[in-house]
Amino acid sequence: MLSVVIPTLNSELLLADCLDRMKSADEIVVVDGGSTDATMAIAERAGARLVVAPKGRGRQLRAGAEAANGDWLLFLHSDTIPAFGWSDAVLAHVRSHPAKAACFAFRLADKAWQARMIERGVRMRVRLFGLSYGDQGLLVSRALYDEAGGYRDLPLMEDVDLVGRIGRRRLRLLDAEAWTSADKWRRDGWLRRSARNLSCLSLYRLGWPVDRIARFYG
Repeated sequence: MLSVVIPTLNSELLLADCLDRMKSADEIVVVDGGSTDATMAIAERAGARLVVAPKGRGRQLRAGAEAANGDWLLFLHSDTIPAFGWSDAVLAHVRSHPAKAACFAFRLADKAWQARMIERGVRMRVRLFGLSYGDQGLLVSRALYDEAGGYRDLPLMEDVDLVGRIGRRRLRLLDAEAWTSADKWRRDGWLRRSARNLSCLSLYRLGWPVDRIARFYG
């Protein structure tokens, strides 16, 4: 059984598309952190289970995992939409690599050349270091998720923290892409946004407190 866990906070713009793409999953759990828009209504109309949790992606993801019934969990951001055929790639992974976690190949929903450069950088980061971010999704068995300790209550870097505990040798790329909104890159600037992400990762690796990194990230 596959449970998809989606954390939300005022996510009405793209949530419906995400939920529609994931409708072949056995269960969809939407974990809302206090939306004031139509997010919860959209989730209910789509037939998703709705869980309310304190705001914070780490704690929302953890609450979703605790509420989910599946023996496999797919954690997905609300502005990330896997390509058609994603379920075939997930099934192939479950059959062939049951002891490993997996993430989607990262794509940005923009035609700019900068988007293609960022995508290539992400592929290299995953292949060399086994380091994926939450906007690539994370497919993991319940057993491995529990063994690794699950998501922690962190204001930032909850994805890096978990995949670091899973380990590079137990993370692979799915044979499927997932498209993520490029709005943040367009708003902040391609170079500036990428540089800030890299800076936050570097500070985390250097042992900076996550609360301080979250303030820097803004």
